[in-house]
Amino acid sequence: MIVALTREPARALDACELTYREREPIDAAVAAAQHRGYREALEACGARVVTLPPSDGLPDSVFVEDTAIVLEEVAVLTRPGVESRRGEVSLIEAEVARLREVVHVSAPATIEGGDVLRLGRTLYVGLSPRTNAPGAEALRRFAAPHGYEVVTVEPSGCLHLKTGCSALDEETVLVNPEWVDAGVFRGRAVVAVDASEPWAANVLHVNGSVCVSAAFPRTAGMLAARGYDVRAVEVSEFAKAEGGLTCMSLLFRQP
Repeated sequence: MIVALTREPARALDACELTYREREPIDAAVAAAQHRGYREALEACGARVVTLPPSDGLPDSVFVEDTAIVLEEVAVLTRPGVESRRGEVSLIEAEVARLREVVHVSAPATIEGGDVLRLGRTLYVGLSPRTNAPGAEALRRFAAPHGYEVVTVEPSGCLHLKTGCSALDEETVLVNPEWVDAGVFRGRAVVAVDASEPWAANVLHVNGSVCVSAAFPRTAGMLAARGYDVRAVEVSEFAKAEGGLTCMSLLFRQP
């Protein structure tokens, strides 16, 4: 069973941190409606959704993925790469601790969950504006005793590793090759996004279904033609905040 931990968006979402996108107005009411649709999509994929209330003092707090790296054996509570987001970790710790033993990343390490792509027992870690080498090493210390390999990747032109690639299943990666070198995934199947949809590489794989942003019909159609159960989800307001489908949930595999 999959438990999906989510948080409703803050009314101040439009005060979010931005790195590669220009600031645009975000409609809070539309964002709230899209988040409900996102949760409904997770439920349709068979996940049990736990929704936390909004935290209006933390504009990025809807993007819960960045606060923890969840493995079956342990949850690694992160240290985000920007000061304004660090309060999100303590805010969610109690909920994560209900489902996993927790450990903490400490300074000078920084790491965000959006930079960690899991494929089987391999954790690919993006060295990005938000995640540094000490952060990757901290994750290695926590994960290696449980049999995980950590491989560092250097994405370019995007905020997080999973902006440029994400899992379609345990052995297949969807990649924007302009932002992430597909060669790092040697031995695994790699699928490229439609070239006209560079932001389409962030998809969410849940129980055999793949949630894709409704903004990217060409990539969605290509995946459907390959046999994937594709579900289109409207997330346009969150894209303005440099967020995607993986960003808005923490997934816990439960017995």
